[in-house]
Amino acid sequence: MLSNGLAEDELFSFLSSHKKEDIDHRYILSSMCTLPHPVAIRAHCMFMETNLGDPGLFPGTATLERLLVERLGTLFHHKNAGGYATSGGTESNIQALRLAKALRPRTCPNIVLPESVHFSFKKACELLCLEMRSVPLGADRRMPADKAAELIDENTVCLVGVAGTTEYGMVDPIADLAKIAAQHDVFLHVDAAFGGMVIPFLSRPIPFDFSLEGVTTIAVDPHKMGMSTIPAGVLLTREPDMLDALNIDTPYLTVKKEYTLAGTRPGAPVAGALAVLDYLGVSGMKAVVAGCMKNTERLIAGMKTLGIEPAATPDVNVATFACTRAPAPWKVSWTRNGHLRIVCMPHVRSDSIEAFLKDFGDMHA
Repeated sequence: MLSNGLAEDELFSFLSSHKKEDIDHRYILSSMCTLPHPVAIRAHCMFMETNLGDPGLFPGTATLERLLVERLGTLFHHKNAGGYATSGGTESNIQALRLAKALRPRTCPNIVLPESVHFSFKKACELLCLEMRSVPLGADRRMPADKAAELIDENTVCLVGVAGTTEYGMVDPIADLAKIAAQHDVFLHVDAAFGGMVIPFLSRPIPFDFSLEGVTTIAVDPHKMGMSTIPAGVLLTREPDMLDALNIDTPYLTVKKEYTLAGTRPGAPVAGALAVLDYLGVSGMKAVVAGCMKNTERLIAGMKTLGIEPAATPDVNVATFACTRAPAPWKVSWTRNGHLRIVCMPHVRSDSIEAFLKDFGDMHA
């Protein structure tokens, strides 16, 4: 720590110099986060000092959290769903498994999940001492429901399906998994951190939510396709009071019990997430998603004309290709199977797709 403080101009010159080292979003094609919507930024700034970890001090902000849960619950066909705002999919997934373990205590608990799950599940299983039973994907890069059913036994506390896989943008057969979960009386968690703000706005939505009787919890991240400020995730539960199973005593706060994982929880991104949903509405979100899907389709078609085949036919706006390099300065990523991966987020405009295709073609000329 400096012995004497910096002048404000000097301080912000220093900060600005490091901000310039960050990658310009126009070249970021690999991220599932995007530039926040202007209304999210404005709402975030209004609530920067709020702490949902002590909600009695910020009752207005706590109301916004309840409204966000209600908006998303309604979107997922269950207006009366329970839940709370998390820091994102990792926390939501940890809490879902923590809840499943609490509600179904077993001596040697295990969970059944697709090999395509986000790496947060490995963290969760290490923290919670859960055995991971990984199901190999089918040729379509989705988890076969029948193979998942074969791994369920009396010690299985949770079955997991993914709605919008991180690497290939696929939606597991959640409807089939829901039936299996109901048959075995097993907790079904749907990781829709990415797809949750895409699938409901597609012209032909794929069933994945509380409309399916067997779905117990859903993770969704408004800071991804919901264009909120970071961090903004939500964990939703079918039963409004289900999370009470995780309560611990918090005697010196304005609430005497809490089930959340984090203590201090920022209210600002919650306000930002709600602001975007209420500002755009269903029609506005459909337009955003349609634009992203159009860009995804154009990218796939353009790569095909260059002789590069897609590695999968995605359900959401993630495109993958069987090639080994990409042109600078574009920032892409690679799947564990070595496929080039691009996420067509709202900040990835059609002119960016055309510029990437041109640069890619020039590189291979």
